[in-house]
Amino acid sequence: MAEKLKEKEMICILCPLGCKMQVSEKEGEPGELLMRGQLCKKGKEYAYEEFTNPTRTLTSTVVVHGAVLPRLPVKTSKPIPIKMIFPVVEEIAKVEIKGPVKMGDVIISDVLGSGIDIVATRSLR
Repeated sequence: MAEKLKEKEMICILCPLGCKMQVSEKEGEPGELLMRGQLCKKGKEYAYEEFTNPTRTLTSTVVVHGAVLPRLPVKTSKPIPIKMIFPVVEEIAKVEIKGPVKMGDVIISDVLGSGIDIVATRSLR
């Protein structure tokens, strides 16, 4: 029985055009993609990344003691692979810190060995 080819429809979010694209693997050539619908080079790059290794910037909060607010907003320093979102959320949920905190402070360094930090997105006194 022949293996089903992976296909995906997506809308590019890199510019206001919002190109509707169809992306699929070339038959017999894993890693080679066929793309339709993109109107620019950036759309092609976006579709390739979204198809092969989709990533997202994760935002959350951590408990902070001794500050004017009880929670500190944080985010990943770079987008992380989608498959890592829930494990990273679990790591963030374990964290409690003491204030004061400055925007940009690293709250978790190299989360789950990813090379990506969790950083504060605001200052708290």
